[in-house]
Amino acid sequence: MIVELYENKKPVCEIKREYGIPDATLYRWIKEYGKIRTEAGETTNNHEMKKLKKENLKLKEELEILKKAIAIFTPK
Repeated sequence: MIVELYENKKPVCEIKREYGIPDATLYRWIKEYGKIRTEAGETTNNHEMKKLKKENLKLKEELEILKKAIAIFTPK
């Protein structure tokens, strides 16, 4: 909600005063949860991107394990 206020052009000084949020915290939230437009025109944020990268890495690891298992159990 705080980031939405910022993205809707509410001044940072008002947000900080109203909610008692330190500068560093507010800007970290903006960086983490602020909207990012992708090449495909979709909207996401850094938090979601990190989550997707972590999931992608896990899937790649699982794929490598499955490839090795196929190589081991496939008769020659």
